[in-house]
Amino acid sequence: MSVQYNSQSPGTWRYSGNQLKRWRTKANVTREELGAASNYSPDTIKSMEQGVRMPTPRVLDVADALCCADGLLSAAKDYVQREKFPARAHDFMLREREAVSLWWYEVALVPGLLQTEVYARALIEDFRPLLDDETVEERVGARLERQDLFTRKPPVAFSFVLYEASLRGPHVDEQQLTSLLEMGQRRNVALQVLPFDRAMTAALMGPMVVLETKDRERLAFSEGQSVSELTPDPEVVNAYTERLSMIRMEALSPAESARFVERMVKEL
Repeated sequence: MSVQYNSQSPGTWRYSGNQLKRWRTKANVTREELGAASNYSPDTIKSMEQGVRMPTPRVLDVADALCCADGLLSAAKDYVQREKFPARAHDFMLREREAVSLWWYEVALVPGLLQTEVYARALIEDFRPLLDDETVEERVGARLERQDLFTRKPPVAFSFVLYEASLRGPHVDEQQLTSLLEMGQRRNVALQVLPFDRAMTAALMGPMVVLETKDRERLAFSEGQSVSELTPDPEVVNAYTERLSMIRMEALSPAESARFVERMVKEL
């Protein structure tokens, strides 16, 4: 069975936003007034009330005071902050924590698990529509927390293949390339590069992940701009595995890949 996860916001965002609107309306506080008091635009307040954006702790506290909610709005902070990842990626992140092996191919970006803080922050700050400062900090922190997987016991087996384009992106700096070299030296990490001149059709069809959980369930994950798919469907998993195998065969070996990245560092 294939399950698609769209960009629908988490239930905690929608419920908190709904309560924010109800209390604001009841207290005859306009969006402009709430926005001015909390340093957000009226459109951003509207997005929070609709559950499109996470109601931030600052907005909830300010609204609680303006609407005389006696702590009922502020209490939502403990719940909305638990959503550390975009809604469409949440289910994958939960499964990632259960993984015993993970194959990852990336076309345009350095995989999240391999990103430095500087690189991750640059990507998240560039997100459109723009995220507020608190959400940026939460997303960056959550992304870095995921890297605990590399030192988990028992060890998780990782295989990463990065298309050359992902290494030549605008936010890739010497620190990011050096970090990749260090990660590739871990015993449980195989890091390969697929150069431009070795690309084939299967490598241009987009990023993908195949992971196996401790219960030996195998899942395939792909992510687009607005829709992500996480599925245990054997046909999809097998198709992704075949594509990944072809790409790994064409990619440089881990040793050759390390030398490739080292040359890139010297070119900077």
